[in-house]
Amino acid sequence: MAAAVKQGIENTLTKLSLGSNAEPSSEAVKDLKAKFSGVSQGHVFTFYDDLSTSEKAALFEQLSNMDPQRISVITKEALSPPPPAETPKVEPLPEDATASIMDSAKSDINGWYESGLKLIGQNEVAVVLMAGGQGTRLGSSAPKGCFDVGLPSKKSLFQLQAERIYKVQELGAKKTGNSKAVVPWYIMTSGPTRGPTEKFFQENNFFGLSKENVTFFEQGVLPCISNEGKIILESKSKVAVAPDGNGGIYQALVASGVLADLKTRGIKHVHAYCVDNSLVKVADPVFLGFSASKNVDLATKVVRKRSATESVGLIILKNGKPDVVEYSEIDTETAEAKDEKNKDILKFRAANIVNHYYSTRFLETIPEWVTSLPHHIARKKIPYLDTDSGEQKKPVTPNGIKLEQFVFDIFPRIPLDKFACLEVRREDEFSPLKNARGTGEDDPDTSRRDVLSQGGKWAEAAGATIISTEAESGVEVSPLISYGGEGLEFLGGQEIRAGTAIDKGN
Repeated sequence: MAAAVKQGIENTLTKLSLGSNAEPSSEAVKDLKAKFSGVSQGHVFTFYDDLSTSEKAALFEQLSNMDPQRISVITKEALSPPPPAETPKVEPLPEDATASIMDSAKSDINGWYESGLKLIGQNEVAVVLMAGGQGTRLGSSAPKGCFDVGLPSKKSLFQLQAERIYKVQELGAKKTGNSKAVVPWYIMTSGPTRGPTEKFFQENNFFGLSKENVTFFEQGVLPCISNEGKIILESKSKVAVAPDGNGGIYQALVASGVLADLKTRGIKHVHAYCVDNSLVKVADPVFLGFSASKNVDLATKVVRKRSATESVGLIILKNGKPDVVEYSEIDTETAEAKDEKNKDILKFRAANIVNHYYSTRFLETIPEWVTSLPHHIARKKIPYLDTDSGEQKKPVTPNGIKLEQFVFDIFPRIPLDKFACLEVRREDEFSPLKNARGTGEDDPDTSRRDVLSQGGKWAEAAGATIISTEAESGVEVSPLISYGGEGLEFLGGQEIRAGTAIDKGN
């Protein structure tokens, strides 16, 4: 780790001395070439002498930010993994590490909620959003968080989540009497989404949040690698790179200064989640209170698996350690096994929704273990520059790999007594946006339906009557009005037409 820090400092000093477009010195280029040639990656300089001054500066800067020795190691490990061990022993998490909203006592849930609000009111909670994805599969060129699923209010995913933070701050302030209750929001983007995301927030005045409490930072990238283990050139002056996966969040928290900021602010509890969930309870007081009450370092939310054949990862105990097992990794008999105490539900049902709690004390240990996390490969068709001919080529079959880490790679390293799992209702908290409209599952239409359905339930519970139409049956309740169904007594006795947005000013 010390070597990596030293390298980073050297890279920064080099860039400061060069200026943004100055041609690197011959000595600096010679030293950098030696580092890449030393691990058989010297081909990245094949066309260097043919480049313009600005192109040389750009390539030099990109390569200076890479650790060729580290890239060589993780590439070899990824392309030549050790043979699989014996079939792992897979079990559900032990009962003392789990709880379910479905069968917990109301007093316990209320206790967690009140405790969570107190933590928020004491300024001990922060939120980290993983928002590096683009809306390409949704037919949008904008970051996924900018997407409007078609709600009556036309609010984007970013706006819904910002307003939930605003509301939970308000609830925390009321709980503690602290008018300055703040939940800082750290938004992790990828390179392509950084600029558009910041612009979107600026154009929308940060959706009512203080811009001083909204921080943008980027996840890292890793070079794309050929099937032969060589770094792929995208052009004569640029290496092909790809985001390092959602597991890159750990290194990014350190490199961006976010971890230092958490410490400065006195944050003790962190909620991390993915942008593409239209029902996500951002800084959920129940989840925070549950996790804090168990004094764990890491907790995860799950929803109940829809069926034995649903293709989702499961939170389990693998060889006695917390882990995630993919659907393809378990046999049919295991997938279909029923719970011994309740034959109406599956034994292995804890579906992973990438929704986590971290203690800040644990995040502060990131530098101790982050470089030892494994890398996984995704085989892709990667456009490249042929170093022999100098021609751009588009492969028709996978010609290389993208290296990535998974956020749950750290799970097996967490002592069981410091790990917990909370099962929540899918219809209350999980409606992912993955597919293009019209797919019928995890698409804008299902996201819209789920938000309206939730709002309709809340309104009816408050005493309102929903006047359904042929096309609609629910209503949209603004997070600014209610975080989780509370505070809607004013709707009692009202008739509300389905498809209506209940917002401030209505």
